[in-house]
Amino acid sequence: MSYISFENINKQFGTNHVLKDINLEVEKGQLVTLLGPSGCGKSTLLRCLAGLEQVTSGKIFLDGQDITDIPPRRRGIGMVFQAYSLFPNLTVYQNVAYGLKIKKMSKLEIEQKVTQMLDIVGLSDKIKQYPAQLSGGQQQRVALARAMVTEPKVLLLDEPLSAIDALLRKNLQIEIRRIQKQLGITTIFVTHDQDEAMTLSDKIHLFHDGKIEQSATPEEIYAHPATKFAASFIGNYNLPVVAEFNKAFQCDFQNESIAIRPEIIVLSKEPVEKTEQTLVSQGVIKGYTPHGSLTRYNVDFDGLQLNADVLFNNNMAFDVDDRVYASIAKDQINCF
Repeated sequence: MSYISFENINKQFGTNHVLKDINLEVEKGQLVTLLGPSGCGKSTLLRCLAGLEQVTSGKIFLDGQDITDIPPRRRGIGMVFQAYSLFPNLTVYQNVAYGLKIKKMSKLEIEQKVTQMLDIVGLSDKIKQYPAQLSGGQQQRVALARAMVTEPKVLLLDEPLSAIDALLRKNLQIEIRRIQKQLGITTIFVTHDQDEAMTLSDKIHLFHDGKIEQSATPEEIYAHPATKFAASFIGNYNLPVVAEFNKAFQCDFQNESIAIRPEIIVLSKEPVEKTEQTLVSQGVIKGYTPHGSLTRYNVDFDGLQLNADVLFNNNMAFDVDDRVYASIAKDQINCF
């Protein structure tokens, strides 16, 4: 049995069926992400694991033990919320030490554990400061330290970075992953941000409407989405009408849906030869959006519009109304 197992989990709030027969497993030491849009059930599943919500039906196992009906305080789970909820009248040291004092540890043991944890999260020099004297990123690390210092069996992170600016958020993602690997703590991270999930995860569970749409590694879920929804949520896929694509690229896909990543569409100002492995069509640049290291071009193929990502290069830029040739490798097209 896996370290954490959810078996046929259902959760209803009145007539609202939030979780629908969820079966999910987490291996010890992994960092897995529950990814999906708001309202899809990912935070509810996290709260069920923590014991903050009671499941309507199903079982939850942790390290071989059925914890479905065990009170939250006896589950050995640490949790960090979107709102860090630090005690404003306590110093950094006192905030981190709080859980250890509740456990009635000795003063010396508390000092050793808190000092070590603050060193791990890089806040040894902030030990006497109060939350109001810290930046958002520092407060987040205090909340992490407070949750981890009690050595929980599992660490749950419910969108803890959503209120932080983009640059700091990237840095903290790296820090969270580093700390998680260093401590080897089994961690479940909830987010609606696909880039965040890709950066952090050993495995991603994509949620949609109370169900798991796909479970896979970041690489697998990006390159091979299992459903049309997965393709629409991951990787900025083009999702053309199949009949329109067949007409524009003179091919004959019989699938109900196809998905094409923008970066596999190769644009050229010069004619491109069609082969058995490559589809080719001619189109017109209708617009573009710079994205730092790449530029996303919107290309019209006689009424079919696709986005194509091109690495930034001053010598290979296209302008609006330029006629271009597009080639797509057949084996890179996802079919559903």
